[in-house]
Amino acid sequence: MKRRLSVKGEALINRGITIIKPNTILPVDQVIPEIKAALSDRKRAVLQARPGAGKTTRVPLALCREPWLGDRQILMLEPRRLAARACAHYMAGRLNERVGQTVGYRIRMENKSGPSTRILIITEGILTRMIQSDPSLEGIGLVIFDEFHERHIHSDLGLALSLEASAVFRPDLRILVMSATMDAEAVSGLMDNAPVIQSTGKVFPVATTHVLPRPVQGGPSFFGFYGPFSHILDGCVKAVETALENDPGDILVFLPGQSEIRQVQRVLCSRAKADTLILPLYGALSLKAQTRAISLPEPGKRKVVLSTALAETSLTIEGIRVVVDAGLMRLPRFFPGTGMSRLETVPVSKASADQRRGRAGRTDSGTCYRIWSAHVHKGLVPYTRPEILSEDLAFLVLELALWGVTDPNDLKWLDPPPEAGVRQARELLESLGALDRTGRITGHGRKMVRSGVHPRLARMILKAEERGIGDLACLLAALLESADIMDFYGNMADPDVRLRLEILEKVQQNPDKMAGRDVKMGPARNVLKTAGFLQKKMKINSGLPDINQAGSLLAFAYPDRVAQKRSSLSYVMASGGGACFKSVNSISEHELIVAAQVDGNPRNAAIFLGAPYALADLMSDFKDALSTIEDVTWDQDRLMVRAVRRTCYQHLVLKEAPLEGADPEKVTAALIKGIRLMGINRLAWTKTAESFRRRVVFLREKAGKTQLPDLSDSGLERDLETWLGPFLDGIRSAAGLKKVDLFSALTARISFKDRQFIENNAPTHIQVPSGARIALTYSDAGRVPDAPVLAARVQQMFGLSRTPEVCGIPLTIHLLSPAGRPVQITKDLENFWANTYKEVKKDLMGRYPKHAWPDDPGKG
Repeated sequence: MKRRLSVKGEALINRGITIIKPNTILPVDQVIPEIKAALSDRKRAVLQARPGAGKTTRVPLALCREPWLGDRQILMLEPRRLAARACAHYMAGRLNERVGQTVGYRIRMENKSGPSTRILIITEGILTRMIQSDPSLEGIGLVIFDEFHERHIHSDLGLALSLEASAVFRPDLRILVMSATMDAEAVSGLMDNAPVIQSTGKVFPVATTHVLPRPVQGGPSFFGFYGPFSHILDGCVKAVETALENDPGDILVFLPGQSEIRQVQRVLCSRAKADTLILPLYGALSLKAQTRAISLPEPGKRKVVLSTALAETSLTIEGIRVVVDAGLMRLPRFFPGTGMSRLETVPVSKASADQRRGRAGRTDSGTCYRIWSAHVHKGLVPYTRPEILSEDLAFLVLELALWGVTDPNDLKWLDPPPEAGVRQARELLESLGALDRTGRITGHGRKMVRSGVHPRLARMILKAEERGIGDLACLLAALLESADIMDFYGNMADPDVRLRLEILEKVQQNPDKMAGRDVKMGPARNVLKTAGFLQKKMKINSGLPDINQAGSLLAFAYPDRVAQKRSSLSYVMASGGGACFKSVNSISEHELIVAAQVDGNPRNAAIFLGAPYALADLMSDFKDALSTIEDVTWDQDRLMVRAVRRTCYQHLVLKEAPLEGADPEKVTAALIKGIRLMGINRLAWTKTAESFRRRVVFLREKAGKTQLPDLSDSGLERDLETWLGPFLDGIRSAAGLKKVDLFSALTARISFKDRQFIENNAPTHIQVPSGARIALTYSDAGRVPDAPVLAARVQQMFGLSRTPEVCGIPLTIHLLSPAGRPVQITKDLENFWANTYKEVKKDLMGRYPKHAWPDDPGKG
């Protein structure tokens, strides 16, 4: 006897969920005996079933009466709330029941289950809460991880905790992992070589066409799109129009994000016929809007669904026979070095591309338009990068600490959390008071986990609760977790979070009046609903919150993103990174702000959402985190030592005042740094001091007397602290350096014996045959020394037959005319007298006839 479908089940047909007759055979039905045997004998199994096999709805129903299950429940994890609802309604319909009887579901803010529920469909984060509350999962007999290939961080954590719970508390707990495109062998290995069961899918033929969009060379694309993906959006629009003209059935378009969905929707709505519905589909939409997108259109209508990856798996959208795939997906990438996440648009993986293509063949033969070439397709990565390798790990590390694990490697992972991400998460959680210095969870951290929101937002709520404004913090937390409630399409959004709080208050008071006023009513209602849920969960009473306290509350969530103005639109954050606004706005005039939402650019992050923050509030909120620094530095602009006392919050300088009585050692160190910046030649060198160091450099470098100190430019600069430091007492500027006795500073480090050696071997003067004492010129100490120079008139050298030497080094002799003009340079005086002098003599006799010019000058 055939069961009659329930009223609820019949209604599901109109919501886009196909009710399959009980006697319909699906591919997965053929392998259910294998699944039962594997779970009975090995307690573990991996099911790889192609799209359309029926695994999501057939397998739980087939297992709920197994003897090993007893009176325990089956938990099945679904990645998305919409899919969880749809699956529960479908399976309940097959049993001719309402949801909440044998089949129920539990998602955030919604629980449709009861005491008779045997199959409970939950979103992935719910499992973590359940297992943390009851590590033995006493009332659960089987945990099913559906669509595991999506590799959300919650599913990876859930599987790791389930395997740990099974090993320690519940050896009889069964675990089944299911997907169409996962790496089944790797998952099997993780679960002690669990049996891998393969099932074919029920997929109709899908013809694939590759569409090659033309790159845009500056300016808008054909349909007016801007940006790096404008040509791809062009290709999507053209493919949709081609499909509407040539292909039967409804159309599903995969786009990377909400922005692209809105752009393409705008263009298609302006060009489509009246019988064509253009419907968006993404996670932030209201349930009503999502249901409309997956439901069958009215008779005589065709629909084009513009979706993110939400429609990639689990969810069957009735009537779809054409898929247009932009080939892009938007994923968050976390940068441990900056502590910020950034959405990046990347090509899809082969597995995702195959999943998307399969959407066109779920109910009949179809067509897939891929907006990339077949050559590009060959270069796609096999699988989508797991979230655990690229997302913020703060929540994961906190959950592990609650579980009692400080080292993630103590658990079993398909991909272990990266060390850099774990390290950064620990530092953040410690700064938020959630972990102690050993990495163990604190009482404050336990409260944060129970909130179910990111640790940053949980800390904000707890701090606000202490002040009696917890309801404002709940509203802020819901707002930060949601898509923006303001619609600024084509304009720059005002980033002031207070503006959004005012709008939410008005929406709550009079929603009809606010509709159509640049407000997205769906997200706004979701924010209010989520805020109410958080208040109830955290047992927070409503009050009269002051929206001007938003900055103070956000600072508790983002202490590293308190930012200080450095130019009109540019700020420096407490973490040391930069942040900026794109244009002037209502908070860009404030000296201090909290940058709550930024794009994650490691150098200069764009600020999307923030609030002003008063200096007095910062100094009160974080008084224990303030530091007083006595900073003595060299001011290169003013060429003087600058001593100040600074009050700092992390990298921000909040107050600054002159420092009286600065540490003399710090002053000297700053002055020496300044001398190095200015260069050693900036010192007030006297002739005596300069001559002395040149002679020492000559003896050390040219004569090889290395026992003497290095008085070259580089040597003096290197040892400034040693030779000059003791002579800088009371000096604080470049001008004051004129008072320093450099000769005394140089000679103070040289013994009397070495000074005598210097005087004897590198004299300042030399006596020539005429009886005159002539000064020697030594090479500049800043370069490699040459032989000293003796500059004398030719007549003064008569009677000297050989070149004089200093420390065994022949002098370089500059011979001058009676008028002091250069005549000859020589290092070989004997050769000059013998060969060159005769020619020089003729010239000199002609110009200076009154002077005696002997024939043999070497003899006097």
